[in-house]
Amino acid sequence: MNFIKDFFKKFSNDCLKISYKSIENIVEGLSEIRDGNGRLFILGVGGSAGNASHAVNDFRKLCNIEAYAPTDNVSELTARTNDEGFETIFSEYLKVSKANKKDAILIFSVGGGNLKKNVSINLINAIKEAKKNNMKIFSVVGKPDGYAAKNSDVCIVIPVSDPALITPLSEAFQAVVWHCIVSHPLLAKNSTKW
Repeated sequence: MNFIKDFFKKFSNDCLKISYKSIENIVEGLSEIRDGNGRLFILGVGGSAGNASHAVNDFRKLCNIEAYAPTDNVSELTARTNDEGFETIFSEYLKVSKANKKDAILIFSVGGGNLKKNVSINLINAIKEAKKNNMKIFSVVGKPDGYAAKNSDVCIVIPVSDPALITPLSEAFQAVVWHCIVSHPLLAKNSTKW
């Protein structure tokens, strides 16, 4: 029982440390993207890919933002992985989509990518492609020293107080943050059923 109590205590304490200003900045940025008829590409791997898929639904259905998660297209994802390698799955998706300065990427990641450790190179390449096309780059990550945190226009770093819980709390906070964003009066155009 102590683990459960401690888990939720850490989660609630970490909630109080999140940057509300960064969330507000992403809301404002996404409002500009929508009003400029831009698109939102939500990127994540592992559990973050599942979150990206869910978030696409919310941004489209609730906020009227044209949004996509490249990992939702299993056929293209596996073909690109097989033929070109996992490192370029997102950057090539952005190229084929003709992503441009009207568009944005939103990255969900625990670490945010690390060149030296060769981790999440696909996210790093997507950030490079986004920068090349003058896209807005937003991210929600668990580590302040990852590539996404250092190279995003706005990054929400999840203030995880216990390193042993960085993955579950980062992924949980991704959902909390995007639900906050899609519920914000500046973005919400449609109400939820419940």
